[in-house]
Amino acid sequence: MPSSLCETIKNSADNLESPKHDDWITSGKMGSREAVLVFRTNILNPKTRKNLSETYSSPVLPESRSNMEATLLCRNGENDISSLSLPLCSNEDLSGSKQRKIYVSIRNSVNINQTENSDFQSTAKKMNKQYSSSDTSMSSEGEEPTRNIKNKFRTLKKNPNDINTNLVEDVSKESGYDSTTPAKSITNISASEEEECVTEDDEECGIVMPAYKLKITYKFIQTETKLLRKIFDVHGLREVEGDKNFNLLWTGVHMKLDILRNLAPYQRVNHFPRSYELTRKDRLYKNIERMQHLRGMKHFDIVPQSFILPLESRDLIIAHNKHRGPWIVKPAASSRGRGIFIVNSPDQIPQDEQVLVSKYIIDPLCIDGHKCDLRVYVLVTSFDPLIIYLYKEGIVRLATVRYDRNADNLWNPCMHLCNYSINKYHSDYIRSSDAQDEDVGHKWTLSALLRHLKIQGCDTHQLMLNIEDLIIKAILACAQTIISACRMFVPNGNNCFELYGFDILIDNSLKPWLLEVNLSPSMGVDSPLDTKVKACLIADLLTCVGIPAYSPEVRSHYDSKWSRFRSSSCQRSINVTSVSYKIKKNKKKGSVSTDHLTGEEQRILRNARLQYSRRGGFERIFPTADSMQRYGNFLDSTNGIPISTPNVQGQTFQTLIMQHNYNQMLHSNLYCQDTSYTIDDSLEKNRIKQYERALETGSEIPFAKKPAVEKSEEEGRRQRKLMLKKIGTGSELTQFQARQTFSLYLESVLKRITQDPRDNHEKIILKFLNKFGGSVKPPVLFRNTQSIKVISKARSAMVAKLLGDFLENYKRDTEAYVDSFDHFGMIPSSAYQQFLTHAQESDLEAVLTLHTNVTGIMPFLYNRCGLSVPPTPPIPSGLHGFLRALPSMVSSSGVAREVSKYDGYFKNNDKDYENVQDASIRPKSSRRF
Repeated sequence: MPSSLCETIKNSADNLESPKHDDWITSGKMGSREAVLVFRTNILNPKTRKNLSETYSSPVLPESRSNMEATLLCRNGENDISSLSLPLCSNEDLSGSKQRKIYVSIRNSVNINQTENSDFQSTAKKMNKQYSSSDTSMSSEGEEPTRNIKNKFRTLKKNPNDINTNLVEDVSKESGYDSTTPAKSITNISASEEEECVTEDDEECGIVMPAYKLKITYKFIQTETKLLRKIFDVHGLREVEGDKNFNLLWTGVHMKLDILRNLAPYQRVNHFPRSYELTRKDRLYKNIERMQHLRGMKHFDIVPQSFILPLESRDLIIAHNKHRGPWIVKPAASSRGRGIFIVNSPDQIPQDEQVLVSKYIIDPLCIDGHKCDLRVYVLVTSFDPLIIYLYKEGIVRLATVRYDRNADNLWNPCMHLCNYSINKYHSDYIRSSDAQDEDVGHKWTLSALLRHLKIQGCDTHQLMLNIEDLIIKAILACAQTIISACRMFVPNGNNCFELYGFDILIDNSLKPWLLEVNLSPSMGVDSPLDTKVKACLIADLLTCVGIPAYSPEVRSHYDSKWSRFRSSSCQRSINVTSVSYKIKKNKKKGSVSTDHLTGEEQRILRNARLQYSRRGGFERIFPTADSMQRYGNFLDSTNGIPISTPNVQGQTFQTLIMQHNYNQMLHSNLYCQDTSYTIDDSLEKNRIKQYERALETGSEIPFAKKPAVEKSEEEGRRQRKLMLKKIGTGSELTQFQARQTFSLYLESVLKRITQDPRDNHEKIILKFLNKFGGSVKPPVLFRNTQSIKVISKARSAMVAKLLGDFLENYKRDTEAYVDSFDHFGMIPSSAYQQFLTHAQESDLEAVLTLHTNVTGIMPFLYNRCGLSVPPTPPIPSGLHGFLRALPSMVSSSGVAREVSKYDGYFKNNDKDYENVQDASIRPKSSRRF
């Protein structure tokens, strides 16, 4: 086969195994309909990025580099002509066969001598091997506050006191960094986290990538952006604003229908419409319950018995009388373990909120005595036909406290809940400090768990088959509504894809149970293991889905053409002669012509094969060779859509389009007829083996942690005196400065609670959060005071979790109060930032106390023109005086019912503190706050 850059790549799995001249484009030649970008994790390594930038550098001034383009014209005969823009490379590297001529025209008249070309060629060959696809691809789970698309704090990054000054050195280190506890109070909260992964080296690397030359863009909407932005930037994608300017839209919320309706064929979004049918706990259970009634309980026994309150309260009581508790209570639409608690009796459940109550599985699988659950990543690239991939690596989350079935311990979430967002606040939580240690601490990989179970003699093969079956049936139960929405709102079959996070609990008999499905699984990272798994996951996801490598001219052509043919209903056309794609008959034995297929069917078949060849670490679990045999009876024989609603006798449905069965068509052409595309990896035994293999990458992936800020106590005291003097002479804090100070102060309190469980300030924080209201509420289980008899580290972790959730929302709201200039009568921003750089908890408390007492306002909690601002309370002097007065700063009108039980809870348990805590610091239980 000719080695030319413009040679069409065959649609087979071998495409990603051997590197091509252009290692960042696959599935077709540049500019063709099938050409897509390639994403790899080795480029995240600083050394690799540096080598790549040096390899593609050209002898021109840096300021003219962005304007330099290389236009490659490939001619095959007289009719095959295509143009593309690529990084500059040598003539020898671009040389093809004798039958194919290549012409290179370089703007700005750049001359490259033969010596440089030969040096470039030798370097390029080395890099070509280095960039070969890894055996697998990437994935983790951590929590990070959501960020706006355009962070207004970026202007502060040039401040010499910014915490990001030492970031480049940290990012350049290899993976395997020791995981540390969160850094001390930091300055420029949003700027530090948002800019953490952006370096000069990233920009230089991105400029030489094909995505940059093709002006491929992305957009974020209410989602975690640190790891995603890092991957996009080093691959040359650029962030944009606006609803029509993007090639890839990544959002953490459901899609707006107007955006979906107007998508062009080359645009991709990471959600399907109406995905809440699968991701809302109440909707998921109802859809599965419907399939249980329609298809039989034995086929869909994948979720514990559940009830939706208050509508099904009577049914819950009947079930409880028949089979006693315990029961686990979950809000219908929440995430990260918020609002979840366990009860022994239904009368302990409040009736004023819509919740899902499920039978608690009392015999879970335990690792070294600790309860665990799984987070597996499921990619759906299409619902009609249904195409499901399961990532071969997942995350196993362990509870921090050893499991005990005693009813007295039901209040302890660090024993019964495995959510990382809860257990990370426990002082005994252990993080893995090395990406290669997959079975260390309280977070393992799925492959490590399977190897562990296999050593103990468990049937891991059947376990993974059951997990695959659970995933497929859960999606089948919810697919009918999603398919209907896709037909109405999605104009092109390739526009949408979705990555779901399935939370699965395995019981002691190795039966998997579906707990919930996450709409946007967390892409935050807090350990090298997290970084490795999630980075590989994202890279393989983007490569498998395929971001089209179209030039801006081709995209503008599609925009003008697509707007003329887009219909209001966005329904697919079945017979489209303009896009019919004839596949020639192959004389090889076993291959079958696809001339009988319509243009749409040929497009679906071609896309399925190309996706499978780019799948990386994903394993396709539907369709497979036996999928129609196992799940065909759950699909409508006419249109192939999963049937989740019974048809009334004599009822007929009129459709505006021809009936089709894409699921049957795809299965027949992939597995029943055309054997040339059936490879060994699709076999069940080979697929299951992949789950037990450790995740491998071509090079180490660095874990960039927040740099610790070295604070000078002496400088902090000096700056505090200056700030107190300014406030005493009439200067005031702006609302942004006050909120920033309050946020840093609460961070210090949060760190103290997490590191020192004996601290007894939890009562004050609970009172404040309960009175403040909002989306963060103390859990109901705190009201069951009789079931909590021991003050432990777990209680501190629970309070820290609530305070952490409050801080996340508070920081996001603070972004709206950015000071663009210094106001008259206010403290100058530069001087105040200098104070925050070195301020300790006592310094922050002193400034907040004096400012509140002098001005009589509380800008950190209320707007200056608020109508329901309570009077400023007197703040006690001494250590933690501001904290003790904090609950009184909130209006009492929002006090929840049964708040007095908090006082009783702490009065009963403060006695246990007397033997372990310093009486000079601990406030007395009878003292009022």
